[in-house]
Amino acid sequence: MRLQDLPVGARFEYQGKIFVKTGPITAASEAGGQQMIPRYADLRPLDPLPEKPPASQRQLDEARVRAAFDAFYRTCLRITDDFSRAELEAARRRFITALE
Repeated sequence: MRLQDLPVGARFEYQGKIFVKTGPITAASEAGGQQMIPRYADLRPLDPLPEKPPASQRQLDEARVRAAFDAFYRTCLRITDDFSRAELEAARRRFITALE
């Protein structure tokens, strides 16, 4: 198993030592100290991994998706220069159309 497959807080064994994942590429040793774990490292998980529901069973609330997108769009609009706003607005319209 690779580090990116483990959630933050998961315990695993690497090179005979026990670690807890603390970030995307870091882990804390039970003996103390932080260490970078290479992405290619083969790890042995010590805790059962939580099961994810199949994508077909996952449901999104349309109002929450729209609200999140609108907040994202407002931020983009605020940080975009005047020359790019027309392209940003066109991308927004394509996104909204794809949702309908």
